[in-house]
Amino acid sequence: MESATLPTPVDQPAEEDRTNRRVELLLGALASTVLLFLAGMLIFTLIKAWPSFAANGLAWFGAGGNVDEQLAAIFNSPADAANFVYTLRAWPLIWATIVVTGLSVVLASFIGIFSSVFIVEFAPPRLQALIEPVVKFLAAVPSVVYGLLGILVVVPFIADTFITESMRESVRYVIQLDGTSVLAAVLILTVMILPITIAIIVDSLREVPVSWREGAIALGVNRWRAMVTVSLRAVRPAIVAALVLGIARALGEAVMLAMVAGSIGFAPNPLDGLLFFLEPNRPLAPTILDGEEGLSVKPFGETMYAFGFILLFSTALFSLAGWIARASLSKTSISAR
Repeated sequence: MESATLPTPVDQPAEEDRTNRRVELLLGALASTVLLFLAGMLIFTLIKAWPSFAANGLAWFGAGGNVDEQLAAIFNSPADAANFVYTLRAWPLIWATIVVTGLSVVLASFIGIFSSVFIVEFAPPRLQALIEPVVKFLAAVPSVVYGLLGILVVVPFIADTFITESMRESVRYVIQLDGTSVLAAVLILTVMILPITIAIIVDSLREVPVSWREGAIALGVNRWRAMVTVSLRAVRPAIVAALVLGIARALGEAVMLAMVAGSIGFAPNPLDGLLFFLEPNRPLAPTILDGEEGLSVKPFGETMYAFGFILLFSTALFSLAGWIARASLSKTSISAR
């Protein structure tokens, strides 16, 4: 019998290179599939939403009239396609989304950064062992539970503590102040975003070499300043990543906001002072949730697709901006070393 030919040592590196190349191509194909899927979602949603955008033009993004009455008119649109109603001025919903998302992300980022510094640098080991599992648990709590706590605890507290009878009377013929408000939405959404922010920043701070902080302390800098000027500066890409994830979570939240933000398409006015935070609102995501029963009505469904496209496009845009910012900050950190 002829003996099997064994691969020579010279053949082994070539075989390993071919294997590595096949794995690289496979992973590249998987990554491309994800990108194609995301692009397909954007294109599909835009095609479905286009009749709503086309019928309104740029006025779709503007203000004018009562957005809830406009949505009701679209829902009750005639069955004849030639008489479909598309008139919509979505600014109150867009503005509510911007306000609730922006305030929540800013507040969660501020609290998350300083909480992460405390956990990593100043908290005793026993307290660290207690806090971190609690943070992970809070990140896993379903949004409907947060909404339930909000509607049963936070909303009544706001109504009883901050809303006076004179406030109710001043806006009685425009809106009803019942505790569902910008404040309730921002507080609960901040709590929902915070665990993700803390987890990302804590893990990143622990990756910073201890010698960097020790070197700063040896030069006479206190622990707090060393954390701020050395560690936080080094993890800026991770902070940006946490910011992007927080924005994505806030933009897509529907169930909780439908419960605590309010059920009226109203644009809270910053010129109202403190009353601004007590005014009801309804962002885009809970509007889609509230309108799910009317998706079979073609113009109404296309309007809901338009809301979905705005949210999807905004998330993609923020993700791209975050990627560019992280890449820039990473290069800055590397050059600084």
